[in-house]
Amino acid sequence: QVQLVESGGGLVQPGGSLRLSCVASGRTFNSYPMGWFRQAPGKDREFVAGTTGNGGGKYLGDLADSVKGRFTISRDNAKNAVYLQMNNLKSEDTAVYYCNGDVGGVRYWGQGTQVTVSS
Repeated sequence: QVQLVESGGGLVQPGGSLRLSCVASGRTFNSYPMGWFRQAPGKDREFVAGTTGNGGGKYLGDLADSVKGRFTISRDNAKNAVYLQMNNLKSEDTAVYYCNGDVGGVRYWGQGTQVTVSS
């Protein structure tokens, strides 16, 4: 079965950093877009970062305005993985972060990893 598994979330202080990982299994996502979404309590799920499909290698992608200059998305197709480096974290970044892959219109989601930014 196709699975996306996120890891790397946790509790950090404002200004801290976290690196989220998403490793896919069951199929390769090399040629398909992948990205990160997040959902805070009582709010809709929102786009954070995304990459276009790629045949191999590592590359950077698009970011939501709210995280530009602080977050970086990268991809390692050899590992069938996508990453989200989060720097200078703010309290408003607190949310469950979900990895997503779109295979020809079929959307796959990970289980989510909690990121909490608090003093």
